[in-house]
Amino acid sequence: MNIPSLMSMSPSVALITGASSGIGLALTQHLLHKNWHVVLADINPPPPSSSLPTDRTLFIPCDVSSWNAQASLFSTAFAWHQRLDFAALNAGIDDRDDIFHSLSRSIESPPSKPNMKTFEVNLLAVYYGIKLFAHYASLNPVPGGKIVITASAAGLYALPAIPQYSATKHGLVGLTRALAPQAAAHNISINAICPAMVQTGLAPPGLMEGFPAEHTTPMETVLRAFDELMDEGRAWNGQVVEAAQGELWYRSQCEPLGSARESMEFMVREKAELWGEVYRERNVGFAREFGGKEER
Repeated sequence: MNIPSLMSMSPSVALITGASSGIGLALTQHLLHKNWHVVLADINPPPPSSSLPTDRTLFIPCDVSSWNAQASLFSTAFAWHQRLDFAALNAGIDDRDDIFHSLSRSIESPPSKPNMKTFEVNLLAVYYGIKLFAHYASLNPVPGGKIVITASAAGLYALPAIPQYSATKHGLVGLTRALAPQAAAHNISINAICPAMVQTGLAPPGLMEGFPAEHTTPMETVLRAFDELMDEGRAWNGQVVEAAQGELWYRSQCEPLGSARESMEFMVREKAELWGEVYRERNVGFAREFGGKEER
């Protein structure tokens, strides 16, 4: 009789950023119902009313915009059960700066340096999380795992009221599609969810009150998107899923038109191997050089 090892019997572990409220907290509770163990990462702890089981959850305070904080987060999360199977890179904030509505119209009052925290939390922190997850997923009993990024419908349609948010979410869509082929070679999948308006604490006061229920997206729709992207049988990778009202739409990249079609087919399809060879060696060198400087 084959006796499974203690490692193979250890629970599946998820790490969720922005886990103390909104989509992150709803996903935490959803995965707990599926018998996952969950590491919650957030600036603030989850509310006591969430009644999370202490034996299957681990809260770690973390400012995801800090590389050092995230590095410590992932190290502690992996050490909990010596595995990390899934990461929901979900933390996000809306705009923290303005350009055109705050013009001084005075030569004596030049603009101040903009607040770029939205880019640090929504885009740079996700890149940090992918890099850290890739490392620890390679140490799993069976190397590999799944990443789902919370992008936004604002990553598909530009929202003029929140250009920083819209830009970062567009960036996440591109990052998902660009990294997925490389991730697949390491048994890691990367997908993104683009929810439309969901009732969370992200929106400022007065916004949600102006949206009728029929124009909001139920949390159940968002969780269904997570379920589909985490489904082993589907083996999705590089997918961008729009969650709008009660529907899920798998969005493909726009097709190049006219002369651009021939150019893109040549660059991406016929010369994909050359692109990979040239940039792989160069960027590995950059990464090693920069990492060495950071360590000194």
